Amino acid sequence: MMRDTTRAVAGLLAAGLLVLPACGTTSENRGGAAGGQQARADACKGPGEDYRIGMSQANLAEPYRVRMNEDIRTAAAKVPQFEVQFADAAQDNSQQVNDVQNLMTNQVDLLIISPNEAAPLTSEVAQAYNQGTPVIVLDRKVNGDAYSTFIGADNVEIGRKAGQHVAQTLLPQGGKVVEIRGLPGSTPAQERGDGFRQGIKGSKVQIVDSQAADWLRDKGREQMDAILKSQPQIDVLFSHNDPMAEGAYLAAEEAGRTQGIDFVGIDALPIPSGGIKAVEQGRLAASLAYPTGGEEAIEAAKKLLISCENVPKTQTLETELVTQRNASQVYSRENSPG
Repeated sequence: MMRDTTRAVAGLLAAGLLVLPACGTTSENRGGAAGGQQARADACKGPGEDYRIGMSQANLAEPYRVRMNEDIRTAAAKVPQFEVQFADAAQDNSQQVNDVQNLMTNQVDLLIISPNEAAPLTSEVAQAYNQGTPVIVLDRKVNGDAYSTFIGADNVEIGRKAGQHVAQTLLPQGGKVVEIRGLPGSTPAQERGDGFRQGIKGSKVQIVDSQAADWLRDKGREQMDAILKSQPQIDVLFSHNDPMAEGAYLAAEEAGRTQGIDFVGIDALPIPSGGIKAVEQGRLAASLAYPTGGEEAIEAAKKLLISCENVPKTQTLETELVTQRNASQVYSRENSPG
């Protein structure tokens, strides 16, 4: 009987009538479900329709994310067909999963998401995408490629530039660096740390301590307070974002140790409380510009929903090093009309 069954299966396979699942090639991992592809194509109904966009934000405790939402809101306001519904996950993976599910229940025409962490949101993003909803992943990545486009800066390159600036300009003879990292499960934290190590490779710069502060100013201050007690010599504080660097600066100021420590951050937001002004005013020695991608996300949404155009799978945003030499110029340029 088993031999008969084997012969039958072999016959069906030969005839192409039996399809067996292949390990690791589900539509969720591949982002290639035929029904989802067709539905995503059908999502574009042209300029004569109105569209609801869902924006799932990782948190609003970071000034960078507040600015991202503002950039999305400002850009969307220029598109009469667009209405944007925002959700704040408050740095809670479970909450963001619920947020995405609620947005999908509300039948958004397109999903924009900046994931709190990659792994916990990968399945939800893939499910939305494979069901036919165009998905724009913004700033932080998910695993796999089940999305329409990823928009963000090259975080490895940003970290590398920060490391090169430390090794070549701030500590050309070598020195001791303390690193304050972002949320461990988020892709920018891993990539910025990797890039920084590439940037200082071959130099006499040494990382003597590295602690996570989850992108938050207060946690950056707490971590730096503890580090100052254990590290008698710190030449540079490298932070994965400006708010944590500012928190570290406050801890050093309280301990009377700001002299002799250069503080380097990432974001360089062009707002009065942002990193560019912190550089201009001397609290930070440097910051790397990290565009929010909000305007670019809405432009991609226009192509996907209104113009029926394809968008690149990856859209890499440019960055630049901000120091006291160019901070005033960069701030003026970023705040100039148009």
